[in-house]
Amino acid sequence: MRTETIPLDETDCFSPFFIDYINKKEELAPFYNAFPTIENFENAIENRQFKDETRSVLVEVLKEQYQGLDINSAVSQNIESLADSKTFTVTTGHQLNIFTGPLYFIYKIVTVINACKNLKQTYPDYNFVPVYWMASEDHDFEEINHFFFEGKKYEWETAQTGAVGHFDPSGLKEIADKLPSGAEFFKDAYSHKTLADAARAYVNHLFGDRGLVVVDADHAKLKTLFSHVIEDDLFKHAPEKLVSKTSSSLNDLGYKTQVHARQVNFFYLDSGIRERIEKTESGFQVVDADITFSDSEIRKLIQDYPERFSPNVILRPLYQETILPNLAYVGGPSEAVYWLQLKGVFDHFKTDFPLLMPRNFALVVPETAATKWGKTGLLQNDLFLTSEKAFEKWVKANCDHEISYEVELKKLKELEDSLKCKAGEIDPTLTQHIEALHASFSKRIGKAEKKLVRAEKRLHADRKRQIESVKEVLFPGGSLQERKDSFLNFYLHDPEFVNKLLNTFDAFDYRMYLMYL
Repeated sequence: MRTETIPLDETDCFSPFFIDYINKKEELAPFYNAFPTIENFENAIENRQFKDETRSVLVEVLKEQYQGLDINSAVSQNIESLADSKTFTVTTGHQLNIFTGPLYFIYKIVTVINACKNLKQTYPDYNFVPVYWMASEDHDFEEINHFFFEGKKYEWETAQTGAVGHFDPSGLKEIADKLPSGAEFFKDAYSHKTLADAARAYVNHLFGDRGLVVVDADHAKLKTLFSHVIEDDLFKHAPEKLVSKTSSSLNDLGYKTQVHARQVNFFYLDSGIRERIEKTESGFQVVDADITFSDSEIRKLIQDYPERFSPNVILRPLYQETILPNLAYVGGPSEAVYWLQLKGVFDHFKTDFPLLMPRNFALVVPETAATKWGKTGLLQNDLFLTSEKAFEKWVKANCDHEISYEVELKKLKELEDSLKCKAGEIDPTLTQHIEALHASFSKRIGKAEKKLVRAEKRLHADRKRQIESVKEVLFPGGSLQERKDSFLNFYLHDPEFVNKLLNTFDAFDYRMYLMYL
């Protein structure tokens, strides 16, 4: 399989904020501890503080969650190793999208697995466990209830509410029946009692032989480890102030921040419900529910039922780093930059801030698409242009007529300079008139050039359709392939697809891969 890489800042697919981060812009350095090079993990390993008692609880919970699942020895060994002070994790998190959702979920998992493999080679005295953190407490069902396979949208409808990890997934077996041979493991997975258990099962099927450990943090014993943060946030509101301060600093640098802290950054979580908790004059209330607590009642609830408190986007990262001996978090472009808003929160709670690793990015180019694109003579980087811009570039490079007025515009500029020089000697105010004339003529010439380009384009409609057909394969609906298409588009035609990703991606290469199948 042939591969190429393209710098992310040449794709025009990512925010300037994210590009500045991966390019290590100095102004962003105060918002994280160290950039995620493999060399910088040495300090992360030496400085990571994690209690043995927390390790014991983590191992106990993981063994409980994996009960009844046929697991690979690599997973069992990794779970057991988490009790050892020389074992650390590299973690990625994601929602419980049905049938794995878009391709980039698979890319996230591949990145953490390869990162741990590389770290073990570099630091052989330590153990590194790849972790998938399930967003089982998320309640935004519409974000996870569909996937796209071979151009068709498959959607799950259910009246269930609350945290999606609690949902009964049995209705998904009907969708699994519609998929081609090779996807039967999903039907087995969706025979489990909850969507969280189902996700653990199919992720284990795909990656268990690589030792990937799946964590469901929706557990009372794990939430107990976080109870001090729950109480602090409900009564002292430190995260709101800290995130607001950091966000202001980033805004001052010209960056648009993505998340905003609230006075209370927890949801109330129970059967069929996950709603925000708000502070009131008399205590606390659950939004859109007839549930209220006095100060003393909610303190007792934290003590007796910590699992009823679900952190929002501000405190979920802190919860993760509280219960895992984690060194790095692997995320997408939006995740990486929103974590930069959170370092002050970590410092406040004396919790180590992880290295922020971008996940791998890729564009899978089928042979037919590669052949079509090759016939156009356009460059591989041109794949990231819009269809219209790519076609316009082709027209200008291949038409039989001269349709660029660049030479004429240059001559017009020379004429303007000459006239301004002569006029300035007579009356300096005349130079402004000449500049206005030049601007007017330049604008008219630009319009004429556009008309010529449009006329030339009409002569090459077949080439335009060819470019558009390739773009639709690689950028379905105008989105990056990895953000829309399912990995099943490739896996069901090639069961080695996941292994090819594992063998191709370098977890520490922050560029876009072009993979030609």
